[in-house]
Amino acid sequence: MREFVARVWPVAMLIVAMCSIQTGASIAKTLFPVIGATGTTSIRLILAALILLVVMRPWRQRFSRRAWKSTVIYGVALGVMNLLFYQALQTVPLGIAVALEFTGPLTVAMLSSRRWLDLLWVAFAVLGLTCLLLLGDDSNGAVDPYGAACALGAGVCWALYILFGQKAGSVNGAQSATLGITIAAVVIAPVGLIDVGPAIFAPEVLPLALAVAVLSTALPYTLEMVALPRLPTQTFGTLMSLEPAIGALSGLLFLSQLLSGLQWLAIGLIIVASIGTTLTVRRRDTFETPVPD
Repeated sequence: MREFVARVWPVAMLIVAMCSIQTGASIAKTLFPVIGATGTTSIRLILAALILLVVMRPWRQRFSRRAWKSTVIYGVALGVMNLLFYQALQTVPLGIAVALEFTGPLTVAMLSSRRWLDLLWVAFAVLGLTCLLLLGDDSNGAVDPYGAACALGAGVCWALYILFGQKAGSVNGAQSATLGITIAAVVIAPVGLIDVGPAIFAPEVLPLALAVAVLSTALPYTLEMVALPRLPTQTFGTLMSLEPAIGALSGLLFLSQLLSGLQWLAIGLIIVASIGTTLTVRRRDTFETPVPD
């Protein structure tokens, strides 16, 4: 029973984290008309960092110096990923933005395998991206190029987040999330302050910003940092395959963003490519992070 709980617990944490992130993204978009994407990203990271610093109090724990490099890269990647993703949400529906961003972890999963069968999953991914980026129908035109580029850039940062988050989390566990988010806030906050100014701290903004900070940053990234070292890359990639679908459903439920049948098909192809890649990767190619003491 204890072994079963040990296996299921990190899976449950990751699913809760994904739902939390997409719900927070839906709420964040309601702040765009007031403080824009840069302002929303900045206040989200500032509040999330403050929350985690108060709750986790990382100064009480001694950190290994060998984890600092990974933690810094993880933090910078996290901050830039959030900024680019919110830029994408200004012109791209949530579900499509998540699907495009998901090319980052999908690439990480594909690079973990060396089989001819992987060409099939690459074909699914390329077909899905083609449907999203180049094709449209009468009700939904092609995706905005600038928004798509931002979402794909966020995907690159997401890949770095996974790779260096695993390394940082294997040494310092959930405390790495606190340091990473604090680094992200230090890097990105000036962008919002220069672009928007003190309006990001307006009383009418703070309640929603606090909800976004908790749902999109403080809670999910802490859960992911705890779950990552306890999950093989294969399992992590399979579970993360649900992210585009969760994003599309969140956009539908909270933002009334209707997608065309072709766009749902494209998202489905990307999900199939990710699941196929992670399930067919050879076990010896799977990177397993040691569980911290």
